[in-house]
Amino acid sequence: MQSDRKVILITNDDGITAPGIRALVEAASELGEVIVVAPDSPQSGMGHAITIGDPLRLDKVDMFEGINSWQCSGTPADCVKLARDKILHRKPDLCLSGINHGANYSINVIYSGTMSAAMEAAIEGIPSVGFSLLDFKFNADFTLSKVVVKDVVSRMLAGGLPPHFLLNVNIPNIKEVDYKGLKICRQAYAKWAEEFEHRKDPRGKDYYWMTGKFINMDIESGSDVEALDNGYTSVVPVRIDFTDTKTKDWLHDAWGF
Repeated sequence: MQSDRKVILITNDDGITAPGIRALVEAASELGEVIVVAPDSPQSGMGHAITIGDPLRLDKVDMFEGINSWQCSGTPADCVKLARDKILHRKPDLCLSGINHGANYSINVIYSGTMSAAMEAAIEGIPSVGFSLLDFKFNADFTLSKVVVKDVVSRMLAGGLPPHFLLNVNIPNIKEVDYKGLKICRQAYAKWAEEFEHRKDPRGKDYYWMTGKFINMDIESGSDVEALDNGYTSVVPVRIDFTDTKTKDWLHDAWGF
């Protein structure tokens, strides 16, 4: 690694062959020295799972020209842990996760392997961001996404970030000419209303397929969903401390200790 350039660790949850991570590498490599450690297969919806009972494999691959890259048999969080301990032997200056094929706004942050990789880095004190594009297609157009990545990462590299800095960045699926810029938001109050379709496989055995729809119950302004609906990239600061301080204060009063 070159000592005069910032070291940027890149990972994802769609797997090292996904077009989204290639777009992220192309954008970030102009801003620092990129190291890639990503899953060897898709890990969407994995959340913050880590591998405990199985061995982890880490193989160097020639995936991106001029970029040192490894594929890992584990989860997105595993990738960050192994990168720091076995490849970099130090904290990188930044960790970027994505670009995810599909939204990670609102409640999706809980399930997202993309965001969990970034969160794992933030726990270690590495300024981190998860990038997602609101397009699930494998051949999605990442032109605008690369513009957003350069904007956000340049701001982060300018320094002065608070401890455990972590952002959830979602990019609208629009043309660059219609793009309105970054907007700092809060997480929308929304959820998935799941249903499980009962089906039978070719051998007549029962199985269930999860379906459903996303329901936005948020009527207040300033949410990530609202920003995206209006042509902005949503930038939501995320905390790694899940303590509900308001309920904590309520408990002190209600329970008397």
